Amino acid sequence: MHYGIVFAPLVPTLVLWVALGAVLLIAALLLIGRRRGALLRIAALALLVLALANPSFTREQREPLSSVAAVVIDNSPSQNFGTRRQETAAAREALLERLQQIKGLEVRVVEAGRADGETDGTQLFGALASALADVPTDRVAGAFLISDGRVHDVPANAAALGFQAPVHALITGSKDERDRRIAITAAPRFGIVGQFQTVTFRLDDQGISGGRARVAVRRDGETVAERTMASGEIASVKIEIKHAGANIVEIEASPVENELTLVNNRAVIAIDGVRDKLRVLLVSGEPHSGERTWRNLLKSDASVDLVHFTILRPPEKQDGTPINELSLIAFPTRELFQQKINEFQLIIFDRYARQGVLPIAYFDNIARYVKNGGAVLVSAGPDYASITSIWRTPLDTVLPAEPVGVTEKPFHAHLSDSGKRHPVTRGLEGSASEPPRWSRFFRTVDTRNVAVPPVMTGADGKPLLLLSRYGEGRVALLLSDHIWLWARGFEGGGPHLDLLRRMSHWLMKQPDLEEEALKLSVQGRDLMVLRQTMADSVKPVTVTSPSGIRRELTLSAGDPGAWRATVPADELGLWQASDGNLKALINVGPLNPKEFSEVTSTTEVLKPLSEATGGAARRIASAGQVELPRIVPVHSAGSFRGDNWLGVRMRDASVVTGVGVLPVFAGLIGLLLLLGALAATWLREGK
Repeated sequence: MHYGIVFAPLVPTLVLWVALGAVLLIAALLLIGRRRGALLRIAALALLVLALANPSFTREQREPLSSVAAVVIDNSPSQNFGTRRQETAAAREALLERLQQIKGLEVRVVEAGRADGETDGTQLFGALASALADVPTDRVAGAFLISDGRVHDVPANAAALGFQAPVHALITGSKDERDRRIAITAAPRFGIVGQFQTVTFRLDDQGISGGRARVAVRRDGETVAERTMASGEIASVKIEIKHAGANIVEIEASPVENELTLVNNRAVIAIDGVRDKLRVLLVSGEPHSGERTWRNLLKSDASVDLVHFTILRPPEKQDGTPINELSLIAFPTRELFQQKINEFQLIIFDRYARQGVLPIAYFDNIARYVKNGGAVLVSAGPDYASITSIWRTPLDTVLPAEPVGVTEKPFHAHLSDSGKRHPVTRGLEGSASEPPRWSRFFRTVDTRNVAVPPVMTGADGKPLLLLSRYGEGRVALLLSDHIWLWARGFEGGGPHLDLLRRMSHWLMKQPDLEEEALKLSVQGRDLMVLRQTMADSVKPVTVTSPSGIRRELTLSAGDPGAWRATVPADELGLWQASDGNLKALINVGPLNPKEFSEVTSTTEVLKPLSEATGGAARRIASAGQVELPRIVPVHSAGSFRGDNWLGVRMRDASVVTGVGVLPVFAGLIGLLLLLGALAATWLREGK
């Protein structure tokens, strides 16, 4: 029961203060003048002012509220090392048993620190704030953190906690743990394909003196460097960026005896390879309706540096115009096809026939260019079946089909069985209908001795599009010059942009368009395994998690040429997949997660904050046994720790359940007081 006095003035506050001032002034004058009955008059006036203030006696009925203590359990992946998980479970059970024995204490338990790929590091104080979000600060008794001490969201100071109560850290693990790790000190995010980038790293040993390790550097699973390093030594390695997209670089140190974990012996870097400029040479044999289709496609890609020549005046053409009056540019054949041919990623011949412009020797250069890794695309028309065809050059060993004539007949292009599986043509818009939802072509070049199965067929099932390999290079042969009908929207057009762009990028060895490929991708909380193949079946794929756990997956057929499977991405770090021939790598979550950067348990991270709040950071495991200090309720103290005890701050918070109010000057009592004061004053004046 709580008693008190409250005021509810009957007049505005300003009037009340003026009246009080007047009474004080009158009282001063009466006392200074030593007037008879001064005290009685002052008392009467004071009672009048007090009546205006309307005082009331209050009586409150209060119910005490419990104090609240929070227990935060660290469930981060680093708690899996050694016996920390068992120590955490034992400490949790013992701590809750002791806290529940304290009368008037409410205990809230929250689990935190799970690695989900969305947050980097162990986040315990965010979970603590959520657990106490609905608790007034005057009810918080304290917090207990059961953790290995590697916490990454520790507030800068005690004031940032939002409450004044002790924070105790109960640390799992032992102080003599040993661990080795690779720490990345400098690494680029991007690199130009074909150039080198420098990665700098350091070998760190904890609990180990004078250690040395063998360090291997791998790019996409291939070892590119090895060296021996001492603990604390910093080293650099140059990495060639081999392809566009993610180039996965692994740096792995040899293990040490009795090491806590091997997870952080390996650091991972993903360097995105970008091409400086894709140089493409487009040679049009003559002006025609589809010439601008190729030019517009290539010019629309900002990453393509296009060099385009159209043969307008072959050497045999003579019309009497003086040479110095011609506005045409001479075709720089020697510069393009001898001196700088290897600078181009792709050469396109668009309806080109031998017209004496390119000597036969230059076709030898083109064949060697393809064999050594270059790419050639031939968009063929009647020129390909003529006596001046480029087939009748040293390119006959490179091109996948020999021309035998031309068929003038309307037809719809179709995807062949191979085309339905090939990444270049798979899933082309409109291909699922019969006939396909795209416009007809009206001419195709007939061929024989076809070296590879066609991915698209034309009239009477004859080959229309051939994609082949020669040596290290690639060749595409399009056996119709009517692709421009799709671009112009004739009969609704067709997917010319998708087809021509995919074909060009396949020729330039875009990894996503490889026929035989194994890929990993993250979809939500799952890891997707994709196997692209031209075969009818695929082998099982072995997926290896960052911690070394292996799973064998049987892939299911999806779209033609694509087999898929999923596995939960329940670990952060580098995942690997292999079917025995192909290998794929992907990093899940942040590169080199904080959770695995330093894994030895420690009291030093949480100690400053704990001591600032009056708490303590202590290890709880000794010789394989968990020993908790006594938990003591403390009502008022500056420190909540001792040699063998930890305290919680018990609060005196309460809630009002009932209120009684007795106005002093209301009713008969107030009237009698005022009348009595006035009567006493009148009697004194009468004497």
